[in-house]
Amino acid sequence: MNAIYILWLRQIKRYLRSKARIIGALGQPILFFVAFGFGFGPVFQKAGSGNYLEFLGPGIIAMSIVFTAMFSGIEVIWDRQFGFLKETLVAPVSRFNIMLGRTLDGATVAVIQGVVVLILAMLIGFRIQNYWLLPLAFVFMFLIAIFFTALGTAIASRLVDNQAFPLIMNFVVMPLFFLSGALFPLEGVPAGIEWAAKLDPLTYGVDGLRGLLENQYFFNLSIDFTVLVLAALALVALGSWLFSKIEV
Repeated sequence: MNAIYILWLRQIKRYLRSKARIIGALGQPILFFVAFGFGFGPVFQKAGSGNYLEFLGPGIIAMSIVFTAMFSGIEVIWDRQFGFLKETLVAPVSRFNIMLGRTLDGATVAVIQGVVVLILAMLIGFRIQNYWLLPLAFVFMFLIAIFFTALGTAIASRLVDNQAFPLIMNFVVMPLFFLSGALFPLEGVPAGIEWAAKLDPLTYGVDGLRGLLENQYFFNLSIDFTVLVLAALALVALGSWLFSKIEV
């Protein structure tokens, strides 16, 4: 457990020192809030669907968590190239503990980024309807972060080229994001898109966040929580197995 804590603390300190990284990660959420929130807001309101900025907010918060969590996986490739991973793996610590420490620190950093985006969204005009459910919203944010940090680590464990990682990440993440209902309601969409959304774990994370923050559910809280927990556990198990096969 000490190894997990040390890895976790080391990565968080490194991230918090990198002000450029924190500020740079806000560029995409701001663009989405401005371009989509204010651009499509009048159309969304005329369609009788309410305030689009409040609908969009949970999806953009989830997006910031997803991309921050996934990019933590590239550190596996960097550590392999610069020799740090070899030094870590020869330590008298199980690879599962190393993987778990990396997953926890990546997820914690992603949640911090999500909280920053939430504050930014509130400054722009996003309003939380249920403040007393905010702690549960943080739980959903952490589960989303765990899932995608483990996914990023699983992908990075099979790669040696750091230039290939962003390409594969976009190939995997972008469909999951756009099919999750982050940008549009899932009610009334074609049956194929609805079924694809139901197979997307991020859909349940976005739906849980939107329900807790805005009281708007497509499924319900228990389904969202159950699916997200099972998906996170499955990816941690897969990531741990792939990480244990790394050769340096």
